[in-house]
Amino acid sequence: MSDATGGVPAAIDFPAPVPLHRGNLFLVGLPGAGKSTLGRQLARRLRKRFVDADAELEQRLGVSIPTIFEIEGEAGFRDREEVTITNLTGLADIVLSTGGGVVLRPANRKRLRENGTVVYLHAEPATLWSRIRHSRNRPLLQTEDPLARLAELYMQRDALYRETADHVIESERSEVLRVMRMFEPRDDRDGR
Repeated sequence: MSDATGGVPAAIDFPAPVPLHRGNLFLVGLPGAGKSTLGRQLARRLRKRFVDADAELEQRLGVSIPTIFEIEGEAGFRDREEVTITNLTGLADIVLSTGGGVVLRPANRKRLRENGTVVYLHAEPATLWSRIRHSRNRPLLQTEDPLARLAELYMQRDALYRETADHVIESERSEVLRVMRMFEPRDDRDGR
């Protein structure tokens, strides 16, 4: 098939890749959505550096997130998280896994939108709970009924994730990798 001018054949089977704003891909979603696990895989696929915001925060402070919550409470943790997000969204060519509550602060949502392409890894609370039920490193879920708490967090944050995201993707590995192919650079050597 050639284009209307009779020139080079049109590449209808291979749409142009979606460019990543500043070369960055930022992942948001609830705990257990796969932001860190899938983020590492996507960083390898896209040949970018992977950064986990929670791990970065722990490394900078020298203590675990549960310890920060215990000492400073959620508000203190969110203050520290905002500083970390400010620094990390200033980088270029990264895949960033954010903490589940990063969207609670308007400044974080703004920085994410302005400095990268944001993907919301969506999953229902029951699915998330099945993935993280044995984790002890999630302070907001250390309650008598963690599934109910996940449902509360979902109700509180889902709209904020959607407001922030450029793309909403179901957080099943095969679906994420399928959709993420649209972000991959095409190999121009074979005309695709």
